[in-house]
Amino acid sequence: MADKISVLYSEEEVNARIRELGEQISRDYEGKTVHLIGILKGATFFICELAKRITVPVTLDFMSVSSYGDATESSGIVKINKDLDEPLDDRNVIVVEDIVDTGNTLSYLLDNIQKRGSKSVKLCALLDKPERRIKDVKVDYTGFVIPDAFVVGYGLDYAQKYRNLPYIGIVEVDG
Repeated sequence: MADKISVLYSEEEVNARIRELGEQISRDYEGKTVHLIGILKGATFFICELAKRITVPVTLDFMSVSSYGDATESSGIVKINKDLDEPLDDRNVIVVEDIVDTGNTLSYLLDNIQKRGSKSVKLCALLDKPERRIKDVKVDYTGFVIPDAFVVGYGLDYAQKYRNLPYIGIVEVDG
């Protein structure tokens, strides 16, 4: 049997919200350059669409950080699988993440990035799940606040599946 996926936010709703986030970031950073750090693999779809909608100069880098593995629950252990390619000295950094859940991974990551000499560090997440928060993490730019459900699509996966869905869906894992 296949996993059942129900649409939480349609492709049109996701695209409209990303456009609004791009406009807000462009206003907030008018006259400045923004350095986006995408958290692989989940934020790949989101950061590409977001960057296209930001009108101020944008530079990009990526990190890969894991705490889930193939499970639907965070393990709580943070591992940097791929570090940044460039230094952050004096840059206006926005960490771009697919989802903020417990905050364990992002609390560690934001602290790590803050110590690298950036001018500022903000967080932009497509999805925020505050009900599950264990560590206090401030999301500066939020796409959608969602309920405590396991979501897939638009870069979010379950055991590496469903990232390519053009919408955000709630997955019910079959057995």
